[in-house]
Amino acid sequence: MGRETYTGDVAFEVRGHLGLITLNRPKALNSLTELMCESIRVQLEDWADDAAVAQVLIRGAGERGLCAGGDVASIHHEMVELQERDGGGLLPEGTPGYQADFRAESFFAIEYGMNLCIAEYPKPYIAFMDGVVLGGGVGVSAHGSHRIVTERSRIGMPETTIGFSPDVGGTYLLSRAPGYSGVHAGITGTHLSGADALYLGLADVYVPSASLEHLTQALAAEPVDEALPRFTAQAPDSEFAAAEWIDQAYSHADLSDVVAELEERGKDAPEAAAAAETLRSKSPTMASVAFHAIQRARELTLQGALSQEYTIAVHALRSHDFREGIRAQLIDKDRSPQWRPASLEAVDKDLVAHYFTPVPGKLLHLG
Repeated sequence: MGRETYTGDVAFEVRGHLGLITLNRPKALNSLTELMCESIRVQLEDWADDAAVAQVLIRGAGERGLCAGGDVASIHHEMVELQERDGGGLLPEGTPGYQADFRAESFFAIEYGMNLCIAEYPKPYIAFMDGVVLGGGVGVSAHGSHRIVTERSRIGMPETTIGFSPDVGGTYLLSRAPGYSGVHAGITGTHLSGADALYLGLADVYVPSASLEHLTQALAAEPVDEALPRFTAQAPDSEFAAAEWIDQAYSHADLSDVVAELEERGKDAPEAAAAAETLRSKSPTMASVAFHAIQRARELTLQGALSQEYTIAVHALRSHDFREGIRAQLIDKDRSPQWRPASLEAVDKDLVAHYFTPVPGKLLHLG
């Protein structure tokens, strides 16, 4: 029998020498709350000092997947309240909107601290990236030491769809993918198969989903490096490996030029045309911010990338597009966001640069 320590939106249990974390909001596809993130970090710190726990496993409750990301719908009301008071749009620094503290700023800080804790964890941290693994779900899994995908895996960073930019250390992870494949995946928000995640470096091994419960039992008794090879299977080929048009198109310095190149190459490569159409549907401003954030992260540590993402988040919380994207996708669900500006060609380069400017008094402190 296991030793259960807490059950709620996230459940913790010790089975043999395995610390087991189960994200436990299946009706919400295990989306993360601030309390869940804080609880996970505290439990990880406790287990790090517990000699009885040799390794840790994270998984999701229910049949749909590990985690659909952070619970961003909960911050929409707060954004509307502040932006209606201060006029909407990206507020000039120094205005009341920047002085105010968003509750979501605390959520992001706690979540990013948890992401760094996972990446630096002193014991094996095993993640079942089965089913849906989006946004914050990538943050609780892809920073681990043993990242397992299956034939059911659907992994992605869909933030530009809601007027935001990849975070939870996603820019760091995507920046290390081969060529420009991570840039493409991050700004289009495309769903990756398990094979794609392996190619991009977001995962390590492929295990059939039917074997996960047996693997869990084995991990309670054996070190992961002894148990895991028995369950590992050969992954299918990734479509990314043969997509030469990705590196050819994304080498441009400006995202509007990237899209023009994709449209041109789309005459011979339908996938390139589809990518261009997808990018035209995203928030032009935040797709541009994400485009630069992922490439800038190549020169950053994970901690530096998280700090950059936090700065972007502080600005995005005060922007029109983040509020509008959440409304269109998660509140009204009309899937028809009215972006400002409406096209990539109209994006203000100074505004994009502004998203990378730290706001005094609103800096991420990770320790």
